[in-house]
Amino acid sequence: MSSEFETLPGAVGSPPQHYGNPLGEQKRLAAGEAVVDLSDRAVITLSGPDRLTWLDSLTSQSVKGMRPGDSGETLQLDVNGRLEYAIRLVEDGETAWLLVDADQAEGLVSWLTKMRFMLRVEIADRTADYATIGSLGSAPFDSAGLEAAAPNGVPLVWNDPWADVVAGGHQYANVAEHPGAEWRYTERLIDRSALAAASALPAAGTLALEALRVAAWRPRFATEVDEKSIPHELDWLRSAVHLTKGCYRGQETVAKVHNLGHPPRRLVMLHLDGSDGVLPAAGDSVVVAGLDDPIGVVTTSALHYELGPVALAVIKRSTEHDAKLDVLSDGIRIAAAQEVIVPRDAGAEANVPRLPRLGAVRR
Repeated sequence: MSSEFETLPGAVGSPPQHYGNPLGEQKRLAAGEAVVDLSDRAVITLSGPDRLTWLDSLTSQSVKGMRPGDSGETLQLDVNGRLEYAIRLVEDGETAWLLVDADQAEGLVSWLTKMRFMLRVEIADRTADYATIGSLGSAPFDSAGLEAAAPNGVPLVWNDPWADVVAGGHQYANVAEHPGAEWRYTERLIDRSALAAASALPAAGTLALEALRVAAWRPRFATEVDEKSIPHELDWLRSAVHLTKGCYRGQETVAKVHNLGHPPRRLVMLHLDGSDGVLPAAGDSVVVAGLDDPIGVVTTSALHYELGPVALAVIKRSTEHDAKLDVLSDGIRIAAAQEVIVPRDAGAEANVPRLPRLGAVRR
């Protein structure tokens, strides 16, 4: 679905990845002075009095108590706890607005429709009516007097909960200052008829947004998730999982891995050697330095305006924290230093006493 942002001078890509100055755009975006066109993303609505209690019963986060204007994030898992959908959620008192990537919309609507049964819930795809615009602050909108859509009287602005560990969540990253603490990212919905007005605001491309997201250690379904992913591997219990709420599909795996086991893989940020001028692509293999057997893959790479070339990668849990790594990209070996996000000992949080073996003699 095209937008007026694609007609701006220097625009490259759909939606635009940049407008000719990716690092400059990134600085403006980080400073809260620019917006990002995300109008290709999908918007789904749930209406009816049972919408929140029903969604609460299906997904990983406690959403039944959401009030008008509240934002949240929740995950839909399969029976084995693997990620199927990641949902950004805004409640306006009458309707729950679900923001997802475009390729998730059809499947999510179909699955929700199947799970509705006799409950008082109506499901609709509103992507044709509303467009998503991302930013790190409201200044560009305020200066232009461009307001978020508010069909039920509540502005539809999603505030990313990643900046803090949500109630009922858990953080595996063992750091004094989490880089996500400064991540004040929002997505606002506007009428599609207002896209022309939005395109007059200072614009940054999606490359700028991705670079800042990587630096904040913020996972995204479209990039960090594959068919085997569970939330623990990506530290997604931080914002999208409530560990003590009622049952939902996949909860057994979530609880078992968190309390008794360890996730089989873990998310890291890689600081890349930029001397060859090569930025790896998603899917490029990560190996222990000097070896060729893959221990993981790059999920997102970016050129950050302060950190230089960086990437998020998912690697085997057993990989030592201080192991020197390489990324194999297009025949080039790129040296990579890992910054631990999910540590090797993530999980096994329950203090379960060890039972003596049968026949063992106590001393």
